[in-house]
Amino acid sequence: MHLNDLSKIASNMSSTDKMPVLFLGHGNPMNAIEENEFVQSFRKIGHEIQKPNAILCISAHWETNGTFVTAMQNPPTIHDFSGFPQALFNVQYPAPGSPELAKKTQEIVTKTHVELDTKWGLDHGAWSVIKHLYPNADVPIIQMSIDYTKPPQHHYELAQQINSLRSKGVLIIGSGNMVHNLRMVAWNKLNEEFAFDWASEANEKMKKYILNGDFQKLVDFKSQGIAFDLAIPTPEHFLPLLYTLALKEENENITVFNDKPIAGSLSMTSIKIS
Repeated sequence: MHLNDLSKIASNMSSTDKMPVLFLGHGNPMNAIEENEFVQSFRKIGHEIQKPNAILCISAHWETNGTFVTAMQNPPTIHDFSGFPQALFNVQYPAPGSPELAKKTQEIVTKTHVELDTKWGLDHGAWSVIKHLYPNADVPIIQMSIDYTKPPQHHYELAQQINSLRSKGVLIIGSGNMVHNLRMVAWNKLNEEFAFDWASEANEKMKKYILNGDFQKLVDFKSQGIAFDLAIPTPEHFLPLLYTLALKEENENITVFNDKPIAGSLSMTSIKIS
């Protein structure tokens, strides 16, 4: 990288209006290449908000022992799934990385040690949704991993430490699903709006807690009963929501969109904090 490129990145990290925060229900990887109401909403959000200087994405699909941020200049597009049409594997999302943002993130997080990573890239939790917000792949992106050895409270408190990035033009995105139980998917209704009773119950309670600002109940999701246990059999798709909620400030509003279930045991519910 040339010195003038480094200077440009540094200038882009100067103070800006505070960026919103997004939690995006990414659902079926085919959303990356299909045209439906969910991707239309992603596209709409991309048009509505100020174009960011960079994106920091916490994806359900990068779990690690420890906390890492991608720090390469050109992150590869990772096709971390199987059994889908070749057209999905052909998708490339060549957004640049931002070693500068990775180092800045490493510096401001004190709750845990953050390692710089040069091997991962952009998994489908990131590129399958971000490609609809910014189809030209012209916004630098880094990913932050989810440390699977840590409890939910740790992730919530860690997220609070990256809040200052919002004032540097960084759009922080959590990508997962509030309700995500693949073992109970109704595969014959994969493209239908349909929810099992427990999935509806969990999703409605989650939205109630979100809109009431009762985030601690969501941090303590393991104590919320059977519907939550079924909705969150493993935490990786839920934890990106906590990263998003932890960044909400008192004067900010929460907007819910894409609030629909699919295949019985998945919810596409997404939120915007601004």
